[in-house]
Amino acid sequence: MKSGFVALVGRSNVGKSTILNRIIGKKISIVTPKSQTTRNSIQGIYNSEDCQIVFVDTPGIHKPKSELGIKMDKQSYSSIRDCDLAVFVVDASKEFNEGDEYLFEHLKFDCNLMIVFNKIDETNIELINDLKKRYIDHYNPIEVLETCGLDGFGIEELISKIKNHLEEGPQYYDVTTTTDKDLSFRVQEIIREKMLLLLKEEVPHSSTVKCELINTDEFPINIFAKIIVEKESQKGIVIGAKGKMIKRIGTLARQDIEKMLGKHVNLQLIVQVVENWRNSSRFLVDLGL
Repeated sequence: MKSGFVALVGRSNVGKSTILNRIIGKKISIVTPKSQTTRNSIQGIYNSEDCQIVFVDTPGIHKPKSELGIKMDKQSYSSIRDCDLAVFVVDASKEFNEGDEYLFEHLKFDCNLMIVFNKIDETNIELINDLKKRYIDHYNPIEVLETCGLDGFGIEELISKIKNHLEEGPQYYDVTTTTDKDLSFRVQEIIREKMLLLLKEEVPHSSTVKCELINTDEFPINIFAKIIVEKESQKGIVIGAKGKMIKRIGTLARQDIEKMLGKHVNLQLIVQVVENWRNSSRFLVDLGL
């Protein structure tokens, strides 16, 4: 059988996680309209009769402004170095700008490269032709494709093209495995997704989630998690007037966790202030970053 590791790379909000979820057929990576939603490299495993592809969804590459940002970029660069094939995802709906130029200066590929122009439904001929010329001239990819991760356009072709460029290899995971992440990580991400969707401005980017306890032997399953913020003022925003916001975050997260597990869940959330946690190497290591 054919097998290999394929890195999904690119800027924030270009649709890498949406494409991964569409390929795997279930939600592996959280998706929100906000930048830097993905903070960790997440593996999604695609299986067919003749192929196993381990996709690595990487954090959006950007000019880092904190230790967290530096670690996120390092994860992305590391995934590119360790993969058999890279899929560079570009937002086809936006004009080439300084962020793209930053990638041109910093993003190098030693492996085969495919470029995918995603959100093709939101672009026009003039814009897409300009983007294609810039990226093809700079990177000389082996394949160029157009996709729309939201409705699945071009996804089957993408999988087919990837298979064509992989070599014979071992089966890395059992065919029932769809991700390398454990339950604690997936619970943390679900909670963080709800915060990104419900909270405004800097608060969700200044926060993270740490799952302290999951007891799957009890009914309902008991889960205790901490929402960590950098300032007391942010703590008040997350909790909300009379606790309404944290209750809303918890309710939406619990519904998704129950859907994922197929069991009833008792989710308890508290908010903790850890000043400047995004620039604390020790704290980031404790979070697995």
